[in-house]
Amino acid sequence: MSGSLTDTQLQQYERDGVLFPIPVLSSEEASRYLQFSNELEAHFGDHPTPAEMNQMQVHFRWAYDLVTHPKVLDAVEGVLGPNIVAWACALFSKGPHTAHFTSWHQDGTYWNLDSTQVATAWIALSKSSVANGCMRVVPGSQTMDIQQHADTYVDDNLLSRGQEIEVDVDEADAVNVMLQPGEMSLHHVRIIHGSNCNGSDEKRVGYVIRYVTPEVRQHGARLQAILARGQDDFDHFDFVDPPPPDRDFAGAVEDMKESARQAVASVMQDSSAT
Repeated sequence: MSGSLTDTQLQQYERDGVLFPIPVLSSEEASRYLQFSNELEAHFGDHPTPAEMNQMQVHFRWAYDLVTHPKVLDAVEGVLGPNIVAWACALFSKGPHTAHFTSWHQDGTYWNLDSTQVATAWIALSKSSVANGCMRVVPGSQTMDIQQHADTYVDDNLLSRGQEIEVDVDEADAVNVMLQPGEMSLHHVRIIHGSNCNGSDEKRVGYVIRYVTPEVRQHGARLQAILARGQDDFDHFDFVDPPPPDRDFAGAVEDMKESARQAVASVMQDSSAT
């Protein structure tokens, strides 16, 4: 397997199910992408949910460019190989002194994907610290099968169903994934992870990209996706072209709302395949 990751990093990912920090953006790039994401968030009000801030890469050129950023893909290639599909994206944002949190969960619970050839890239557009509610993971838990989850639908839970794993998680086993702007983490689709609320004066913004290999199949509706690198020999996804850089903002927002609705609907259906 090629890519930019070293043998040591690949061994760490294999062992722990998570790898960080991985530098991928310059400080200037991180600041520019944060400005774009802030402008989009402002259109949805003070505290849009990740479900609302979903699939922007299909409609906004800046988001497409981030998903296909060479340094991001170089790291992902080390884990997934040379053929990479950007299957889904979302913005996970927590304003200062807000109660939003993410319960302990495994990503693959409701995704209806038939493979674990999936890696999530969590790109910090702002500082991600313990104080502002950084992601927390339980290293090694990716070796577990998908466990039973309860749908809580708690208002402050950033997950679409408020899903919470029905396994006792020892807080002492958790590791804080602290990142500087422009740094990234990669984590396995089955690793147990979550995050606490933001009790600081700083906003925490993470752009989250779900990458898969082309042979992965999603049960149910086909979502629009991006062939980020390599080739596709399976025809499991509806690939889109790069959005024009000068696309009308209001029109892109309306189209993104529909894409987000479809993406959320696709994970609201249980599947025996997961």
